[in-house]
Amino acid sequence: MFPSAHSKKLVEVWISFWPSRLISSISSDEYQYLQKSKTPTMHFQPSLPRLPIPELSKSCERYLNAQKPLRSEEEFSLLVKRVKEFESNAGIGLQKELKQLDLKNKHTSYISAPWFEMYLKDRKPLPINYNPFLVFIDDPKIEYNDQLVRSANLLISSLRFMRSLRNNYLEPEVYHLNAKKSDTGLFRTITGALPSSVSWYGAYLFKAFPLDMSQYKNLFNTSRIPGYGKDRIFHDPSSKHIIIMKNGNVYKLNVLDENGQILDPVVIYSGLKLILDDKKKPAEFPVGILTTEDRDIWSKAREHLESLGNAEVFKMIDNSILNLIFDDEEPTKDYKTLVQRYLHSNGLTRWFDKSFSLIVGRDGTAGLNFEHSWGDGVAILRYFTDIYKDSTNNPQVHPTSKYNLSSAENLVSDLVFNLDNPSKEFIVNAKNKYSLTCDSLDIELLEFLKFGRKLCKSHDISPDSIMQLAFQLAYYKLKKSFASTYESCSTAAFKHGRTETVRPCTVETKKLCEAIIKKDTLSKADLLRMMKECSLKHGQLIKEAAMGQGFDRHLFALNLLAQKNGKIPSIFSDPLYQQLNHYVISTSTLNSDFLMLGAFGPVVPEGYGIGYSIWDERLGAIVSFYKNKADGRGFISCLEEALFDLYGVLNNNKLVS
Repeated sequence: MFPSAHSKKLVEVWISFWPSRLISSISSDEYQYLQKSKTPTMHFQPSLPRLPIPELSKSCERYLNAQKPLRSEEEFSLLVKRVKEFESNAGIGLQKELKQLDLKNKHTSYISAPWFEMYLKDRKPLPINYNPFLVFIDDPKIEYNDQLVRSANLLISSLRFMRSLRNNYLEPEVYHLNAKKSDTGLFRTITGALPSSVSWYGAYLFKAFPLDMSQYKNLFNTSRIPGYGKDRIFHDPSSKHIIIMKNGNVYKLNVLDENGQILDPVVIYSGLKLILDDKKKPAEFPVGILTTEDRDIWSKAREHLESLGNAEVFKMIDNSILNLIFDDEEPTKDYKTLVQRYLHSNGLTRWFDKSFSLIVGRDGTAGLNFEHSWGDGVAILRYFTDIYKDSTNNPQVHPTSKYNLSSAENLVSDLVFNLDNPSKEFIVNAKNKYSLTCDSLDIELLEFLKFGRKLCKSHDISPDSIMQLAFQLAYYKLKKSFASTYESCSTAAFKHGRTETVRPCTVETKKLCEAIIKKDTLSKADLLRMMKECSLKHGQLIKEAAMGQGFDRHLFALNLLAQKNGKIPSIFSDPLYQQLNHYVISTSTLNSDFLMLGAFGPVVPEGYGIGYSIWDERLGAIVSFYKNKADGRGFISCLEEALFDLYGVLNNNKLVS
């Protein structure tokens, strides 16, 4: 459809007529970089503390604490014996082995390699099972919410972010305990002047904690490549193009010049315009649907496709800077429909293996769907926040901008796959399976307007603990039992940290849920006191997890060592251990001023995937579930009741249950 290569002379001629003032501004740092931080991006990285290996006795104790609210007295009694036996026998040797292994790998964390391995060996399809999504709020300037204009601005901001990152100009990610005292010029001057080998300690004196940024490089030019039995992460920063998907067709657009500089906004805008206006029919056999497959099947299909001479097309996709998707679905502001589009869609115009895909709808609604093996929420949320701010505050393309199509013709090309009958059969099978999977998934949303962060804080109660308590209470109302619950917590305060599990189902939450349901003689003051106890316990668990003192990753690593040694202690073969890691309720908080929606799929068939947000005056949750496996409508109804119950205690009103 597009010329594969125009003479460079055309571009040279076009540039010769371009005002020299604008050429100068294009090559200026102001355009090429989103930030020019005085403190280099990776300044703190060499001195970051290493993720600690918890004491064996502490992890055993925390493991029992997590099991206790889920077990009968008889089950728990037997469990205590197994855990004590492990702690005094097999656990000692495994702990020693883990520490020795950790000492040999001081450049990383003890969990980094096994966690990558866990992701890459899982054979389940990526969409719904692993890939989360985030949707931006609209551009506050209504006229900029145009598919072409917004795509161009988000893309250019992404390239500016990437160049700032690669040139060490991106502001380091730092968690400030007291931002008024540490998020200052003085902090940057002092810590920036310190050698990288000790810079973290300088930040610590300000009660500020630099975060690991090792994952950031994989934001761009990165793909997960399917392999039989195990995938691999592919990263090639040398490419200068992006891929664009529209109606299942794949295009290549060069966005950097031969020196790696971002091309002029008009050229990028024009290239996008060429592709958006292309009248090519929707792909009858879109290869992207294969990224929704079981990973071994996808590996087999890809191997076959490569044997047909498609290796170069795959390379162009795999090493592209990012994937931009022009979504052609009917515009809507219905939240449920948007969740379905950004979480999974029909798969015909997606490439779920890319580190992330930037998806822009016909009405300018935009968001990200990202692959999870390469990194966690800290990196993707930083990118999400920065490009929203930059694209709205410093747009490089405007609704009145003029395009010059001839300037971009040689930068655009089609990526066309050579397909045979077996290839088409792979694609048809993937379509049919994915359609059934998506049809089986449902979404429920709740926006609760009675209270939010402010009311919780007025009682000195953690808003996050209130949300987690509400999930426990809702499930108890629905099932009259409690379930294994997962809350994600970042360990990015440590070198190559990933995540740790917080276990929100505690003895304290169980007691309070039972008290609320029974409507016994406890006063509102008693219930409030119990609520504060839940909050204190939850805060302790969050702190332990963030400081690398949870038990889940520790036991996970010990279990892997035991498997390699061929001797599995009873603590790990115990069905109760498997049940604890079968997350019926999987949760993650999504708080950003620029976030409209964000969620993920359930992690077990009968489970609930809950993305939740907390604002000053309201609370929100998006719940995903499989229709024939879990009662999502029942859960969301019980969740609303639970929040009214908690509001009744906090606001001194009657319980609604």
